Amino acid sequence: MHACMQPGFRSRPSQVKSAREPRPRPDQPIRSPPIFSNANMDSTFRQLTRGIHFNTRRFKPESIQLGLKKPSAPVDPSVIRPAANLDRWPTPQASSESDPDDGDSDSESPATARPPATLTLLGPIKASNSATVRPKSGGRLKGVAKRAILRREQVNHFRNVHRIHASGPDLPEPIDQWDRLHSDYGFHPALMAAIQSTYITPTPIQMQVIPAMLERREVLACAPTGSGKTAAFLIPLVHLLGQASSDGFRAVIIAPTRELALQIHREAVRLGQPLGLRALVLDPTNKTTQKFKPESGNRFDLIVSTPNRLVHLIQDEAIVLDQLEWLIVDESDKLFESGVKGFRDQLATIYRACEQAAIKRAMFSATLAVDVEKWCQLNLDNVLTITIGARNSATSTIQQKLVYTGTEKGKLLAFRQLIQDGIKPPVLVFVQTKDRAKELHAELAQENVHVDVIHSDRSQLQRDQAITYFRSGQVWILICTELMGRGIDFKGVNLVINYDFPPSTFSYIHRIGRTGRAGRAGQAITFFTDQDKTLLRSIATIIKESGGEVPDYMLKIKKASRQEKRKLAKHAVERESIKRESKFDRSQRIKKEAMIEASKRRKRKSNEPVTNPKKRTKKNDKKEKPSKKKKSDQ
Repeated sequence: MHACMQPGFRSRPSQVKSAREPRPRPDQPIRSPPIFSNANMDSTFRQLTRGIHFNTRRFKPESIQLGLKKPSAPVDPSVIRPAANLDRWPTPQASSESDPDDGDSDSESPATARPPATLTLLGPIKASNSATVRPKSGGRLKGVAKRAILRREQVNHFRNVHRIHASGPDLPEPIDQWDRLHSDYGFHPALMAAIQSTYITPTPIQMQVIPAMLERREVLACAPTGSGKTAAFLIPLVHLLGQASSDGFRAVIIAPTRELALQIHREAVRLGQPLGLRALVLDPTNKTTQKFKPESGNRFDLIVSTPNRLVHLIQDEAIVLDQLEWLIVDESDKLFESGVKGFRDQLATIYRACEQAAIKRAMFSATLAVDVEKWCQLNLDNVLTITIGARNSATSTIQQKLVYTGTEKGKLLAFRQLIQDGIKPPVLVFVQTKDRAKELHAELAQENVHVDVIHSDRSQLQRDQAITYFRSGQVWILICTELMGRGIDFKGVNLVINYDFPPSTFSYIHRIGRTGRAGRAGQAITFFTDQDKTLLRSIATIIKESGGEVPDYMLKIKKASRQEKRKLAKHAVERESIKRESKFDRSQRIKKEAMIEASKRRKRKSNEPVTNPKKRTKKNDKKEKPSKKKKSDQ
């Protein structure tokens, strides 16, 4: 028998536990035995919870019990530093005044809340509010993100109010006043004075395009006529070029017509004068361009030109563009047109000559074609597309009207009726061809009104003189072709008359855009006959979308196909003569004019000096010989 089973054996307390457990006292809580022993509790729990994420922060007591987290060490009260900078905690009022974009004022973030009067650190250890307590980083990040969201909503609301539609990566914020150019971008005070002397407040296109170009972003901009596109690219361009330099041309501006190029050049000279920038316009009548050499560019910083003149200098290697920083194309949809009337080939030559890596490009127009937008998306670097209002639409400040005249003779009668009823000059009249411009000018000259005409057959001096007289008010009615339909800014044009129906919707928008500029009111009247039904529905739709009134039957006309529109754009409608004379009277007039011209030629020939007197004397001798024979016979 085992010793422990023998009678009288008394085991020691250290070897055998008592079989009878002591009963707990009533005031002592009952404690349940631990689930695991201290030896294998950690390893067993880890095996059971393998692959499971345990939130030790939320279940802190259980984590300490299971050995997953160590208990916090007791804090000595003497270690706690008294806060010497209690003033760093802002009050709610000071916080709201110092940063108005923190969000709602009634909800305080952890970064701005005032600490409690007494802080409980651990158990019985407490400290007063003089202790330094740092805010949590999570609350600060939430405040920054909230302010960013609110700021983005404010910017989007500002764009919606001004009908600014912008797309592209990293859009810069628009400006709302000119003072931000000085505070945010460091504009020179003299340049600020030149801007504010002409422009009171920035227009929508200027609000978004100017900061985009100041950040050297490539831009494709479309805005209505008279919205300030010229200043939108000249203001940032002058600031970026800075002071004058002798390195050569640093910016090139392309315009489709000479008149528009001269207008851009005048504004560039005015804005660049405070900084000393020198601008040059390439003009065939300009003597400086006739002897243009590669080193001539060292005297200028900016060049404004039509495509043909610049291409001529590039092909002759008379101009160097290796220092170019900006290439700006005004009326880009016109320059992208192919064929005889377009400039696509010339623009391609200029583009190839400006292929520096650092060059930036910007395209501007009042109308934007789909092929132009696709080309810019493929060839420009991170291009920003900026559109003001509805794309390819007319300005709402223009009162538009369609007048049916029946025939070509009815147009002249309707025009005479407008003059009799009274029109408020200046008036701009658009016709289809230069021959029709001459005919209409001859008819209106009989009405004793101050009228002039401008077309490609007139000399540069005559064209400049007609524009000058029209601007000064000496000419009331100016008759022109599509030459004047692009970009020319005539101050205070009250009426535009489309005597001949425009060949495209883009042409219509640019024609009537000569009035109603810079927020002023204007009026546009368009005559149409039975020959103009191809585009009648398209023009009526533009008038309807801009707030005008058109008959319902115009909107129900069959829509023209794309082939018909292209054919009409290439080949204009054949129209009758504007003159009222019959065919017989016209033939008689042509004969009379031919006889008068022949008489003038004979008179000029007779007044010419004698170049070879010897031949003239021989002829006289031959004429005199027969007379001598007659005398001898007698």
